[in-house]
Amino acid sequence: MKLKLFFATLAFGLITLGLNSSCQKNTDCKLIITTHDALGNAIGGATVKLYANVKTSSGATVEADLKAEGQSDGGGSSSYTFKLPAIMDVKSVSAGLTGVGIVKLEEVKQ
Repeated sequence: MKLKLFFATLAFGLITLGLNSSCQKNTDCKLIITTHDALGNAIGGATVKLYANVKTSSGATVEADLKAEGQSDGGGSSSYTFKLPAIMDVKSVSAGLTGVGIVKLEEVKQ
């Protein structure tokens, strides 16, 4: 009797594990930032900062824990991967030039 209960529990556990793992979505959000000047020339070595601003209950704005920083490569690109969707501010600085923007990260839709 105990052996039947063990096998039934094991089978139920394996089925549950299989269903849970096969239904999980890939929520990775890949972001590629390309830095260039006003003439469209790529800017390598630019410092790129990604950050999320959130409002507090008092109405002030603070930088959230969700952030990343990197350098653009010779082609002006830098890439980042985040696990969750988000809306982030972008700031890029290089040799006295500054660029700002906003990006929206979404789950991959297939």
